[in-house]
Amino acid sequence: MSDILCIYYSRTGHTRRAMEEVADALGAEVTAITDDRDRSGWRGYIRCGMDAMKTSTRPLLPFQTEKPLNEYRLVIIGSPVWAGRCASPVRALLKRRGLEMKNVAYLVTRSTSQRSEEVYEQMDRYTAAPHVAAVSLWPGSEGYEFWRGDFVQNVRRLLDYVQTRGCEIAGDYICEVVVDFPMLDFDRRRMFYKAQIPVRFFG
Repeated sequence: MSDILCIYYSRTGHTRRAMEEVADALGAEVTAITDDRDRSGWRGYIRCGMDAMKTSTRPLLPFQTEKPLNEYRLVIIGSPVWAGRCASPVRALLKRRGLEMKNVAYLVTRSTSQRSEEVYEQMDRYTAAPHVAAVSLWPGSEGYEFWRGDFVQNVRRLLDYVQTRGCEIAGDYICEVVVDFPMLDFDRRRMFYKAQIPVRFFG
């Protein structure tokens, strides 16, 4: 039984693919969520944007995990970006269950070059502590596999570090690390990867 949970909403399949790839790389449990709203077709597409802008949510359909949310060492939440916000079913999950998650990381998928990193802070409003890692992926883009792989490696290093150094992810202290890889793109800002790492050390 894994102590990492990948939980996501996906309308078109892009977020599902990314989350399944991450879950497979980390040996994580994976589960999908959805609500009772019909989001198919072009009407569903418009409805998604309107719901996101209103920050309104619908009841989630029942979903199952192998253990309670607060028993996972890390919960990775996957969401498409809708109108510069997280998907409404993901917001519903965070509103209702966000405080049960001890440590969270985010994977968001987008359809444009706009990184939409403001979504991370929006999601943090509903969790017990700020996210420890996050990545914004543009499916089909040249950098998709690199950034997905980089996210996996950083999550793996973080979990290995806190386990071997006698500390745990806790939220008492935030260390923000920004790494720049300008050789991969002329737009330096697009190459930023940010990890916020809350840790508590034991004597």
